[in-house]
Amino acid sequence: MNQTLDRPTASPAVGAHGDEALSLADVNAFYGESHILHGVELRVKRGELVTLLGRNGAGRSTTLKTIMNMVGSRSGSIKINGQETLGMKPHHIPRLGVGYCPEERGIFASLDVEENLLLPPTVRSGGMSLDDIYAMFPNLYERRRSQGTRLSGGEQQMLAMARILRTGAEILLLDEITEGLAPVINQKLAEVLITLKSRGMTIVLVEQNFRFAAPLADRHFVMEHGRIIETIEARDLDARREHLNSLLGV
Repeated sequence: MNQTLDRPTASPAVGAHGDEALSLADVNAFYGESHILHGVELRVKRGELVTLLGRNGAGRSTTLKTIMNMVGSRSGSIKINGQETLGMKPHHIPRLGVGYCPEERGIFASLDVEENLLLPPTVRSGGMSLDDIYAMFPNLYERRRSQGTRLSGGEQQMLAMARILRTGAEILLLDEITEGLAPVINQKLAEVLITLKSRGMTIVLVEQNFRFAAPLADRHFVMEHGRIIETIEARDLDARREHLNSLLGV
């Protein structure tokens, strides 16, 4: 069950708690009586991009929601930059530098692009400026006066990611960002992720499109029935691709 904690302290400097940005140990998650995650173990170093792979219902999206304390209840240990967050209130977690982009994107359809970008509060220093955002996403600059309802699916996804980058987040939890998008948009999103990684951001990517995710990630975590059953390093991917395909049902 969740405990009550005071306000979170500022995120420590790199190296203060080793090089782990995110650490999950024996994490269980529940929606009411439904036990969804079963002892998840996950460690991500600062500056890494990792994927959570698996078939539908494996628990990948629930893992991201559990990190953000958006499930019914959770147990175990969830550390962000070395700080235990299991009992932390959901609205405090972004202050530790965590940005969550849900599958449904959550942009405000009645607001235009620039209003959407100006709406999220800056929870930490270092958030990207509007000029930085428009340089990274030229499409958003061209559509900056367009309402959310008039954006394509790809433009909506770019806007959802851009809003997170405005907040100062350094750890990005991204859920199915390529779903339903054209290959040309996916290529643009891949370029953005490479750029963000080169700037030292830590990225956890839930992705069904393995062709998109494979060349980007340092490691792949495979989930099944709410557990991580396999970890595959990028250097071992070619040798283990057939095994991975069998796990994913490709």
